[in-house]
Amino acid sequence: MRAIWKGSISFGLVNIPIALYPATRKEDLKFKLLRSSDHSPVNYKRVAAADGKEVPWDQIVKGYEYEKGKF
Repeated sequence: MRAIWKGSISFGLVNIPIALYPATRKEDLKFKLLRSSDHSPVNYKRVAAADGKEVPWDQIVKGYEYEKGKF
């Protein structure tokens, strides 16, 4: 890692080199969706827009909409 600042402190005849390094650490906050009335957790459901039924993970694919309503 590179120093972001270099300098020195001197006390009379004693010279002490100093280097300043960035102190970074990973901090992740994991928010959950909550219902505002009672703060109960809300789950994600995979629901089809056509019929409103839940779709299992093995039936989900990715697609690109090239025209309105066409994938």
